[in-house]
Amino acid sequence: MTTTGPVGPPSRLGPPSRLGPPSRLGPRDLAAEALAGVLQRPGRSVLTMLGTVLGIGAFVAVLGLTATASGQIGAGFDLTRATTVTVTDHPVTDGVPPGANPPSGFPADSDARAGRIDGVTAAGLWWRIPSDDLRISAAPETGPGVQGLSLFAATPGAVAAVHPTLAAGVTLDPYAQRAALPVVLLSRTAAARLGVTRLDAQPAIFIQGLPYTVIGVYDQVERLPDTMLGMIVPGSTALERFGNPGTADDEAAHLIAATRVGAADVVAGQLAVALRPDAPDLLTVTAPPDPHGLRDRVTSDLTGLFLALAAICLVVGAVGIANTTLVAVLERTPEIGLRRSLGARTRHIAAQFLTESTALGTLGGLIGTCLGVLTVLAVAASRDWTAVLQPWATLPAPLIGSAVGLLAGLYPAVRAARTDPLTALRGG
Repeated sequence: MTTTGPVGPPSRLGPPSRLGPPSRLGPRDLAAEALAGVLQRPGRSVLTMLGTVLGIGAFVAVLGLTATASGQIGAGFDLTRATTVTVTDHPVTDGVPPGANPPSGFPADSDARAGRIDGVTAAGLWWRIPSDDLRISAAPETGPGVQGLSLFAATPGAVAAVHPTLAAGVTLDPYAQRAALPVVLLSRTAAARLGVTRLDAQPAIFIQGLPYTVIGVYDQVERLPDTMLGMIVPGSTALERFGNPGTADDEAAHLIAATRVGAADVVAGQLAVALRPDAPDLLTVTAPPDPHGLRDRVTSDLTGLFLALAAICLVVGAVGIANTTLVAVLERTPEIGLRRSLGARTRHIAAQFLTESTALGTLGGLIGTCLGVLTVLAVAASRDWTAVLQPWATLPAPLIGSAVGLLAGLYPAVRAARTDPLTALRGG
């Protein structure tokens, strides 16, 4: 019988060896899984991206339209308002009988004096004639005339500074001013209300029963927009028939000067002395305001308002992505359990759902950027504007969509990663 030696203590078992290499999820596999998850339910994915599309599209469109409109506002504002200088008269009323109009403080050759200043392209006198008690009609017979039309007096230099766009006929010339001719320029609105449709027969209108030959009809003006609802007669004719300008603010004489771009401030500093070297204090010169301050305030207000709306859309889009991703986590619980049982780690599960939500946000950002750019181009083309798209606002827009998708998918991804594989496999 053979004997055996003493039985020693049982040997200790070492750590269990792995059955295979650790599981890995490469970038290519991760992108493929995310793409499959997005394409698995295309309808849901489209609806999920809708909020991001609207938010990013609104973001790009708002900034693009604001920049485009600012450029147009700046061009129109700079070329019109920034090239207009006005001078207001303060007539001396001492010794003037009650009820009589005082003489104008402007000299008779104001147009020539202002026109000799370097930088002035056109300048002249104008004033509003009180028309409440005037009868303006298309026929000489008595009775009520056409109401609501304004009557202006202007010298040829003032008409040139206003720069009306003629639809028919000619404008006031120096001869009409020198001869005090009874002629009139009608706005298109005034011509329509007075029944003036053509000028080849030299039609006339009647003001206080006196005829005025219509020599032209205009439909646009660069300055003095109030004249779009009225008519203009020569200043000399108005002095003969209606007397001197009044003293009220809306009846006082004014000089309007159109200047070259950049010359308005210099011209404003010289006008009062050039017109009245003996008493420049009788005239008040108004230089154009700084266009950039007003434009910047308007632009910032509009941008802030619409960016707030775009931010709301982005929040709605983020909530939609988070909700859909969370629903996908709940629906795919068995799949998560199967992946975990096959060796997928928690970080793999979290990365998968984060990539899906980020992909949805990126696609929404790309589509929204395209729609925003197309909106800016369409609006600019329809209004004959030059589209302005800032690279700093357009290029990062898809990345904003990606960030929205990434943030929206954080909670669902964490919840998916914490799913217990056994519970998931049992369908719980």
